[in-house]
Amino acid sequence: MPQGTIKGFDPATSEGSLLYDGLRELSFDREAFVASGLRELRIGQRVRFELEGDQDDPRVSHLNIVSL
Repeated sequence: MPQGTIKGFDPATSEGSLLYDGLRELSFDREAFVASGLRELRIGQRVRFELEGDQDDPRVSHLNIVSL
């Protein structure tokens, strides 16, 4: 499961973006956030995520917080 860092999150819409460790920015929608079961995300928080779709147009489908 790839990892990344939350770049932005809007609690009003439950949408945001993350920086994939491959230095690519990916957006996630409300559906991905709700599927994760999370209540909130903070900028800079480390997450694992699942991708769907092809490499040209990947879609974040699930998020998990990385705990130390």
